[in-house]
Amino acid sequence: MPLRLCVRLSKPLAKAQRHEDEQRPFRWESERTTVTHAEILSDEAAARAWIADEISPTIEQWGKLDRFAAMLVAENGQQNLIAASTIETLWVRHIADSAQLLAFDRGRDGLWIDLGSGPGLPGLVVAILSDRPMLLVESRRRRCDFLRQVVGVLDLAHVEVAEASLERVETRSASTISARAFAPLDKLIGLSTRFSTESTRWLLPKGRNAVKELALLPEAWQRMFHVEQSRTDATSLILVGDGQIGAKQRGKQ
Repeated sequence: MPLRLCVRLSKPLAKAQRHEDEQRPFRWESERTTVTHAEILSDEAAARAWIADEISPTIEQWGKLDRFAAMLVAENGQQNLIAASTIETLWVRHIADSAQLLAFDRGRDGLWIDLGSGPGLPGLVVAILSDRPMLLVESRRRRCDFLRQVVGVLDLAHVEVAEASLERVETRSASTISARAFAPLDKLIGLSTRFSTESTRWLLPKGRNAVKELALLPEAWQRMFHVEQSRTDATSLILVGDGQIGAKQRGKQ
């Protein structure tokens, strides 16, 4: 029987939070989320099958995914891009984990900005599976060298690499903003709000601490988001949001 994701803030998270929780209890619930245990991807074959069923890559896209996966593993021997313990489950932990964000962004177009892209997760996976213009923001030179290498080898002409801290990136309007292990949620939103518009979609994998981080945001920010279950880890959650955070909203409770 499908399990409906219903996330409720546990109390108390911290002494300072307790009184506010008692005065303003809240509940995050997604009307769309009906994820069963069987849908959690348990192995590499399941990850590839899910991508085939959910996204239907072309033969060319499959080839590029395989090439990217091979380049990622090879480069990991030169610099620490992903945990060595995740290489055996690369398709679950990294490829499908990135690709699943497309399922929350169907029918949309325009610029996608991936913050703190690192080795291109999720940005390069999304760029391989979609022709959306993609901006990969990464401040570390060696990671940017790898990103540019992949972009060139895979002929991803719609991908741009910004080698800079986010504060130094020129403001532009994003249709979608993603970030995987980039920064604490409050800092992430504060730094990236200038790229958002009223129609921006936020896709933020935050692991098992998603609800806790969301609970610590100003209320105006909280209302933008709902929580979705990750398909690659039963304990991981994804924050999905819509809209623009304006200057007047900052700091309001």
